[in-house]
Amino acid sequence: MKKKVLVVGFSVTGIAAARYLSNIYDVYLTEDKQKDNCDPAKIKELENLGVRLEFSNHSENFIHDSAFAIISPSIPRNAEILKRLDKENIEYFSDLEYVFRLIKEKEKPKMIVVTGTNGKTTTTLLMSHIFSKVYNSPSCGNVGTSPFEHLSGKPDYLIAEASSYQLNYSNELAPKIAVFTNLTPDHLSWHGGIDGYFEAKASIFKRMDIKSHAILNFDDKRVKKLSDELKCNVHFFALDKSKLSDVKGNCYIDNNSIYYGEKKIIDVNDVPIVGNHNLQNVMCCVIAAVLEGIDIDVISQAIKSFKAPAHRCELIRILDNTAYYNDSKATNPEASIVAINSFEGKKVVLIAGGRDKNTSLDEFIKSVKERISKVVLIGEATKRFMDELYNSGYTNIVHAHSLEEAIDLASLDKPDAVLLSPACASFDMFKNYEERGEAFRRYVLSKKQLVSR
Repeated sequence: MKKKVLVVGFSVTGIAAARYLSNIYDVYLTEDKQKDNCDPAKIKELENLGVRLEFSNHSENFIHDSAFAIISPSIPRNAEILKRLDKENIEYFSDLEYVFRLIKEKEKPKMIVVTGTNGKTTTTLLMSHIFSKVYNSPSCGNVGTSPFEHLSGKPDYLIAEASSYQLNYSNELAPKIAVFTNLTPDHLSWHGGIDGYFEAKASIFKRMDIKSHAILNFDDKRVKKLSDELKCNVHFFALDKSKLSDVKGNCYIDNNSIYYGEKKIIDVNDVPIVGNHNLQNVMCCVIAAVLEGIDIDVISQAIKSFKAPAHRCELIRILDNTAYYNDSKATNPEASIVAINSFEGKKVVLIAGGRDKNTSLDEFIKSVKERISKVVLIGEATKRFMDELYNSGYTNIVHAHSLEEAIDLASLDKPDAVLLSPACASFDMFKNYEERGEAFRRYVLSKKQLVSR
C-alpha cells in the first residue's frame, strides 16, 4: 500500500509535485481557492493520475495520516494549515528540499542554488546557459519551473533560483554550490523583519560543508560578513580588485575586464547585459563554471551569446535614438536603484509607480536626482513618490493615468533611454509584473515614432 502524502497549494510548485509524486505515493492536494479559479485542464490531468483534490478547504480527511507535506512557497508562515500540520507532527517542506533529499547521496544531478534579493533570475538563467554548453543543466525553482519537472531528463545539474519563501520551508538543503547575490529589504512583513529575511537566505550556507562552495558578494557588507560563520569554501565577487586581499578563487573587475584569479575571462564591453549589477551576476556564474571545470573560452563565448531575461532591464527596441528598457521586475526601490545606476552619463526618463511597498525612498530619490532627467509616475504610489521627490528638491515630475500615456510622456523629451523600473508592485493596475512588462513591450513595439510636442 502506498504512503499518503499531502501537497498544499494548486500552484506551479503544487501541480509539479503532485504530478511527480503520484508515481510513488498516494497524493492528496489541498487548495483553499475555489475550483472555478483553477485551471480545469490541470485539474483533469491530476485526477487522471489518481491525485485526490479538494478546493475551498483544508479538510481533516486530507491532512490526517500524511507521511509529509510539500508546501507551495506562497503559503504564509502563520497559515492555519501549517499550525494543523504541526499539531499532527506532519513534517512539511519545499519542493527544493524534497529534491535535495532525494539526490543528495547520488553523484548527479548536482544542485546549485542562487539566492539573494535582486539578480537571482538573471544569474540562474545565465548560469544554466553557460553550463548547458557542456552539461545537461536546466534552470528551475523560483525562475518558473519546479525541479520535479526536470528529474526525468536525468540532468547533470539542477540550477535553482531560491526565494526566501522556498528557503524558509527548506530544513536540510545544503547544495554543492550556493550563490548569494545581495541583500536589500524585501518581504519584511512575511519574515518579521530584515533579520528573519536574511536568516532564511543564509541558512543554506550555514549548513554547507568543506566539500561545498559559497559564492558571496564582497561589496554587500552583510553578505560578506556571512563568510565568518561558514565551514565551506568561500569565493567572493567584487567590482574592484583593490578591495580583495587575495584574488585566488575570487572574481573581480580590473582594467575593464572580468578576471577569475589571475585569468582574464571577458572584456566588460563584451558583456551583453547592462549595469554593474549584471557584471556581478556574470561574476557569480564565472566562479561556479570554473569550479565545475568549464573551459574559460566556453564561459566567455556563452556570456557573449546570452540575452537578458524578460522584464529585467530588457532592451525592447531603439527608436529614433531612444532605447526603451523594460525592468518591470523591479518591484521594490532597491531593485530600481540598481537599474537606474546602470545608466551613468545618459539622459534617462524613468517610469515608476504602482502599488507602494511603503519602504524608504531615501536611496531611490538619491539615485533619481543623480541620474534621471524626468520621472513619470503611475498608479497608487503616485502621491507618496511625488511628495517625497518634491520635498527632496526634485521637481521634474509628471503624472500619467496609464502605462501607455506614461510611455508617450517619457518619449517627449527624446532621451537616450526610457526606463520602466517601477519600484513598486503591479497589483493596482496589472495581474503581476509580467503583465505590466508585456504591456510596456507591446506599446513600445507598436510605436511608429516618438510622440511630437
